[in-house]
Amino acid sequence: MRRILAIDGGGVRGIIPATLLAALEATTGRPARDDFDFVAGTSTGAVIAAGIAAGIPASRLVTLYAERSGEVFRRTPLLSTLRRIVRGTVYDTSVLNALIREELGAARDWRLNDAPVDLLITAKRLTDGMPWYFVRDNPVNSCRAGAVRLSDAVTASAAAPTYFDPWPIGGIGELIDGGIGVAGNPVYQACVEAFQYTDAYEPADTLVVSLGTGKLLRRPRPTWLWSWLGWLLSELLRSPAEQQTELVHRHWPESRFYRLDLELPDEIGLDAVDRVAELRALGERLASAVDWPAILDGTDARYLVTDASTLPREYCRLGPG
Repeated sequence: MRRILAIDGGGVRGIIPATLLAALEATTGRPARDDFDFVAGTSTGAVIAAGIAAGIPASRLVTLYAERSGEVFRRTPLLSTLRRIVRGTVYDTSVLNALIREELGAARDWRLNDAPVDLLITAKRLTDGMPWYFVRDNPVNSCRAGAVRLSDAVTASAAAPTYFDPWPIGGIGELIDGGIGVAGNPVYQACVEAFQYTDAYEPADTLVVSLGTGKLLRRPRPTWLWSWLGWLLSELLRSPAEQQTELVHRHWPESRFYRLDLELPDEIGLDAVDRVAELRALGERLASAVDWPAILDGTDARYLVTDASTLPREYCRLGPG
């Protein structure tokens, strides 16, 4: 059986799936890369996906969020306000890129074609809104992304509007967060790539694992312009997560499909560095309930996506009629 791993976007909330993967590695005693044939990620999920592909221990990725998030999301109130007014963003994308390159180590200059596992990194081109899916070249796909440097693809995927400036990639243009639109949860795009643009995966013989970064189910009503803008951005990143889950389940019901996520207590922004320790604790609580060996062999029932688990919460609670 082949396995696909997909990781959502969510800024510092990426410590949640990183913690889940650290628990996986602690259980198996081997790198997560050894348990998955295909790894996909959007935004912060792209950072984790690249790290997994590069063989970086997931425990190191947890440390990255716990100890280095403040380097990327460094805010000086007055300067940050002026920057947002003048440039429309708060943080320096070059700082993000430098950290990604440093953490990737020897893999920093890999091209997508150099990756030892199948990869999918999502981004969106600024000029025309065209989605870009950075994958290895193969005879079935368009062979337009395999020569892109991994660190550039990841930086582009993580360049969330209003937080970071777009990231330019030669021959393509300026790119922004792949989660703007439908790929905040890249699991559907990963399955399309695997099942339709390679000849290496068959749905009935493939296990899919999708890791979320926390969802807020009780969002307060926006009351003024800035709160509405924040609500809209959050929804653009969050709403596709459940939609993509349902699409995978509907289109490929023969695959064993697992979705691991948790409910957030309140709104936790992409740059909420002061809440990283709390997010880590939430991730550890979820990880303690996950039976990774059962998930990897497809026997776990608790996190298996079913018809009921993709229905709206109210329907699941009250039942039909």
